[in-house]
Amino acid sequence: MSINLHDVLLRDFSSMLKDSNDHDAIIKVGEDSNMKEFFAHSSILKARSNYFRRALSIEWTTKKDNMIEFKKPNIDPAVFEIILNYIYKGEVELTNQSGELIFELLIATDELLLEELFYKLQGYLIKKQSNWIQDNLISVLNTVFTLPNCNVVQDYCMEILKDSKYFMKSEDFPLLKKNTLCELLKRDDFLGDEVVVWDCLIKWSIEKIPSLRSKNKDKSNWNDDFEALKETFSQFIPFIRFSEISSADFFDKVRPFKAIIPNNIYEEFIEFHMKGTLPVNSAISSPRIAKLDIESKIIKPVHAHVIANWIEGKDAKAIRNNNDLRYNFNLLYSGRNDGFDVRKFRSKCMNKGPCLILIKPSTNNLTQSTSENNLDTCNTRSVLNPDIQTPKLPTQNLAKIYGEYYSGIFTKDVWDCTTENFIFSFENDTDIKNMKICRMNYNIILDKSCGDFDPTNTFRMKGQNISVNNLAYNDNNVIHSNMTKFVPMEIEVFRTTCDI
Repeated sequence: MSINLHDVLLRDFSSMLKDSNDHDAIIKVGEDSNMKEFFAHSSILKARSNYFRRALSIEWTTKKDNMIEFKKPNIDPAVFEIILNYIYKGEVELTNQSGELIFELLIATDELLLEELFYKLQGYLIKKQSNWIQDNLISVLNTVFTLPNCNVVQDYCMEILKDSKYFMKSEDFPLLKKNTLCELLKRDDFLGDEVVVWDCLIKWSIEKIPSLRSKNKDKSNWNDDFEALKETFSQFIPFIRFSEISSADFFDKVRPFKAIIPNNIYEEFIEFHMKGTLPVNSAISSPRIAKLDIESKIIKPVHAHVIANWIEGKDAKAIRNNNDLRYNFNLLYSGRNDGFDVRKFRSKCMNKGPCLILIKPSTNNLTQSTSENNLDTCNTRSVLNPDIQTPKLPTQNLAKIYGEYYSGIFTKDVWDCTTENFIFSFENDTDIKNMKICRMNYNIILDKSCGDFDPTNTFRMKGQNISVNNLAYNDNNVIHSNMTKFVPMEIEVFRTTCDI
């Protein structure tokens, strides 16, 4: 049995701070008329703070009459008084404190390496002073992005900025510091229209060049000022997601500033809009995405966001501006891990709810129909009817990614028939410009002569092969009409849920 006397210990330490005459350190905090002296015990300061362990060493301090003297002009006395009470008592009273003082306290605890208090203050600031953060967002951003460990407040600020186009167009936007802007632009979750980002960075850069302010409207008079703009703007170039800017916006917004863009990036941008692809070693950054994880070897998180938007019945990029919508993709089945076996699929995926199926074909094993070859669609079943025989057909190269979303539940051998289902394709695991989607027909006619044939299933497994039936979608865009069979490199099935 142990006896807990922490209250007595804290009481005695508190009395040392208030009444003791054996202190050996004077900490001079603040400056000029706002300077105040605090008396403390160096041994306690060193025990509680790694900063003071070093700061109160011989090489950092001076002694006068055997008293250590140390100055901290950058901390407000009211803030340091709270810190000193925390060091001696382990308590902090914040109930009646302003958001500004709490924020200053946060900065000071980071500097003084009071890690436990620093992390507690981040949570308190977000919970109790959220309005203050929003009202002082520019100042907060300029500060927290200089503090590497302030990730909790950083992430909260990014939540505020989810509709960033209004923030970037605000009058206060030019007050952002260069390093703050760069840190924001580095983040994949700094969401918004990339052409708005471009416009605002141009305006920010112009604001920093006095000779350009009066000439802002007439670029023909800029002449050598383009060089000054190029130098100022160059720091942002690596963080701009050029592939997210449309061809029309490129022509209207970016092309007039060609002189400030490195030639290799400009040429890649042109190639992207002319051919729809980027070079393998492109200098252009990948698209921004919000935080959405998927444990897939076939697609990247950016594709998962596209699919989530499609599930919502929206444009491919819509959810990127709505962080309140969270999709979860939980892996149920993987061909490589579980084996390309229809029985394994059924055991892992039956009765699991809405599912996403991803299929990566082998690059040299596509079979297609010919005029002499008629596939009996009345015998076609689900991704997983093992009983259908498919004729052997000529092969051709295939490198795309295919998939289907089923909004219903897989029971026995059949998926629920629903018009919320859709099929889709991606060119590869990096490109999202040439993606294609086709939603299920609204009027599906069941042919009773086909027995229990369910026309809602597009892909089915037969041994090591995937056979294709595109009847439910009346589509010749995602999946070509002569595509009937291919060998998969990988198959993945995810249970799909949404937390709102």
